Amino acid sequence: MNHNLTYLHPYPFAKMATLLADSSPALHYSEIKLGIGEPKHAPPAFVLDVLRENLDTISRYPTTNGLFELRQTIAHWLEKRFFLTHVDPNKQVLPVMGTREAIFSLVQAVVDHKPIDKESRSLPASHQPSPVSATVVPISALSPIAFSPIIVMPNPFYQIYEGAAILAQAEPYFVPCSLDNDFKGNYRSVPKDVWARTQLLFVCNPNNPTGSVMTMDDWEYLIRLSDQYGFIIASDECYSELYFDTAPIGLLQACATLGRHDFKNCIVFHSLSKRSNLPGLRSGFVAGDANILQSYLQYRTYQGCAMPIPHQLASIAAWQDEKHVAHNRALYQEKFALWMSELGHLLELRMPEAGFYFWVKVPEQFNGDDEVFVKALYEQANIHALAGRYLSREVNGNNPGQGYVRIALVASVEESREAIERIRQLLAA
Repeated sequence: MNHNLTYLHPYPFAKMATLLADSSPALHYSEIKLGIGEPKHAPPAFVLDVLRENLDTISRYPTTNGLFELRQTIAHWLEKRFFLTHVDPNKQVLPVMGTREAIFSLVQAVVDHKPIDKESRSLPASHQPSPVSATVVPISALSPIAFSPIIVMPNPFYQIYEGAAILAQAEPYFVPCSLDNDFKGNYRSVPKDVWARTQLLFVCNPNNPTGSVMTMDDWEYLIRLSDQYGFIIASDECYSELYFDTAPIGLLQACATLGRHDFKNCIVFHSLSKRSNLPGLRSGFVAGDANILQSYLQYRTYQGCAMPIPHQLASIAAWQDEKHVAHNRALYQEKFALWMSELGHLLELRMPEAGFYFWVKVPEQFNGDDEVFVKALYEQANIHALAGRYLSREVNGNNPGQGYVRIALVASVEESREAIERIRQLLAA
């Protein structure tokens, strides 16, 4: 077996199962699941109709790069949504079977273990660590075989980022997302020697779990860093359509604003799971730098990943329609407004800029302990939430998720009202 598997952390929900193994839910209440970010709104009926009407195409092998009609539809959607002048459907778009798998496989495809010259014990000049940092590992201390690449990611984070890095034999570098940096991560704090070893930077925009979004200034800073150090920026934008007032600026939009229409070293991930309430369709896409996608397509061809044709045809219908997306947003807006008005004075609720999560600071009566709070929610209110520490890693003695709980507003409005009442009673008790 791959020995790197032993370095993987249990998934957050596995940790929650362990935490609650000896607990019993409040059975006098019906179960309300607010822990997993699985959409519960009804999927658009017309998309399901297209899926049913084309089941006969399941007898055909799909190609890895998908139907041209799907790639063209995605390209047009990107142009309209992010104000892009032209997206090449043949070179800058690649349909994938959900972004989770694509995020993982992209890491495996792009991480490059550059060899070290055994005679000089040094790296090629373009890959030398910055000499100005006091934390640079001396070249003499490095393995003669490889110079460990770094993948920078937010903390808390989507666990696939870390797992993909570990299995690609890269080193995760965590940028804390905390109150003092608006829960976006202070990338200006990353040392130069870390950027010099970085091959890939993950950004989650809007952020899961904090709901923060990147500004144009944020994007420009990272793009300039990418130019300086040559790393790839991978933006996970799966929550981009669940906003309240202003649509978040995407990475490709930032590139176009800067006149970078080739999207050099920039890749985005999008999905129908949250946008269209179709998590089981396993439909998403990767778009951006044509040079990266060309190699990534070859990798995926060998990997054998191709979206079934009925799913592709249903996806075309979904990407072409915005009415159901607006309706979806309105439902989330209603629930967020309800929670803020009914619980905002009892819980430290921070209204996110986008997404469907509350990143809740644990109330004082639970001593700021996220594990204690989620256990109480389960045992006394039969509500599932997720302990924040399970979504992040401790770095230098600090875990930025500790003391927070992620609550996913995926349940119905009626269930939300019930959950609010139970939490009120729990806090009063």
